Amino acid sequence: MDKKIKSLKEKLALSKLGGGQARIDKQHQKKKLTARERVMYLLDEGSFEEIGALVTHRTKSFGMDKQMFYGDGVVTGYGTVNGNLIYIFAQDFTVFGGSLSETHAEKICKIMDMAVNVGAPIIGLNDSGGARIQEGVRSLGGYADIFYRNVQASGVIPQISAIMGPCAGGAVYSPAMTDFTLMVEDTSYMFVTGPNVVKTVTNEEVTSEELGGASVHASKSGVAHKTSSNDVECLEDIKKLLSYLPQNNKEKPEDLDIEINNEIRETLMNIVPENPNKPYDMHDVIKGIIDEDSFYEIHKDYAENIIVGFARLGGKSIGIVANQPMFLAGVLDVASSKKGARFVRFCDCFNIPLLVLEDVPGFLPGTDQEWNGIIVNGAKLLYAFSEATVPRVTVITRKAYGGAYDVMNSKHIGADMNFAWPNAEIAVMGAKGAAEIIFKREISSAEDKEAKWKEKENEYAELFANPYSAAERGFVDEVILPQNTRRKLIKAFSMLKNKQVNRPERKHGNIPL
Repeated sequence: MDKKIKSLKEKLALSKLGGGQARIDKQHQKKKLTARERVMYLLDEGSFEEIGALVTHRTKSFGMDKQMFYGDGVVTGYGTVNGNLIYIFAQDFTVFGGSLSETHAEKICKIMDMAVNVGAPIIGLNDSGGARIQEGVRSLGGYADIFYRNVQASGVIPQISAIMGPCAGGAVYSPAMTDFTLMVEDTSYMFVTGPNVVKTVTNEEVTSEELGGASVHASKSGVAHKTSSNDVECLEDIKKLLSYLPQNNKEKPEDLDIEINNEIRETLMNIVPENPNKPYDMHDVIKGIIDEDSFYEIHKDYAENIIVGFARLGGKSIGIVANQPMFLAGVLDVASSKKGARFVRFCDCFNIPLLVLEDVPGFLPGTDQEWNGIIVNGAKLLYAFSEATVPRVTVITRKAYGGAYDVMNSKHIGADMNFAWPNAEIAVMGAKGAAEIIFKREISSAEDKEAKWKEKENEYAELFANPYSAAERGFVDEVILPQNTRRKLIKAFSMLKNKQVNRPERKHGNIPL
């Protein structure tokens, strides 16, 4: 028995070494943690239970039968983060460059199946050179098995991907189908075809960083929801993100204990300028409404004319979608519509109430937007809000013009409560443009055209550029003082906490993708 115990201990020790100390040292030289170090840092101390530590690959071709490593390049198991159960896999770059084999994929699939059956988040730490080419189609089949499970788990449990090294070719599609993708600056990259292929096909010279680095995907493609400066910061981001999420689609996020007082916030009185064309930072409004230091922004550097992220309000987790007047005056465009729609749908999947802060002058005009599908992309955001059954509350801080008024969680598409500040302007378009169209004859025939235009602009503004026409018709439930916003929202979300909506039976809708 002692001999067998010794043998087991030796095998387990080898599995913890991955590809060996030399390769571990090389990983550290690149300022990267190993797969096992990442798992241990992310999970609560002593909580990790490994599954499949002694798995090895089955390939005999190309001398692979002489290269056996326990675990086969991926660490899998379960543990807790802040006391809550999660399932995890971490690809080990020290073993065959973290390449995915048939058995490597089987380990990941086993963990994913368990996560869905139990109802707990799945975290994937990706660091892989891609498919293990020595296995041919078996490796490709392994990817497809993972992709299928990503889809089956979607909307059932939260799925988070961290790209902590290379992720190329078919490997990119699994993170793309998860809920959130985080990347590490300077050490991670994602692309379907690498720089060499790009040069061959298009004659374009580009580095891995320029083609698919963290900053590129955070600001240009929108593939990355969050970037971090190193592995530790990335893992801390995952911990924080999980704190806002429920375990699965049948649960609600955990509430934090917080003492509720009068919750008046005088700072909100002085944020929106008197001049309706002057920008201001919507982050200041968010800060004045939410629990202190609780905002966790998603997609910060992508489509900056809209802000999305998680926060706490009265100790409860909420999702925030807000126009940002500091960028493009807060208009909706192709990128911001897609960004907002995806976030809204995630919150609706996982029972996270939605707060919309609205200051939108309309959709961005121009051939670039029309040719890139602003119609169908704007419809995505409209569809997402209309489909959502979680509590939905809107606050119009200033402008709500045209079709964008409808799209930004208006009463007409199912919002539960709609508030407006006294300076809100709810109209088909701005007073100046409206006056030019409605009173075109009078303006053109006037001796002083500018004076007549200004007169008619003021006339239109008096009638429509205010929140009261909408309030008279019940499109706005209440016009409120800005300093009372936090108190009103806490009460509104508390009132809506048991909201239930019965939808017509159907297989699924057909969102305009």
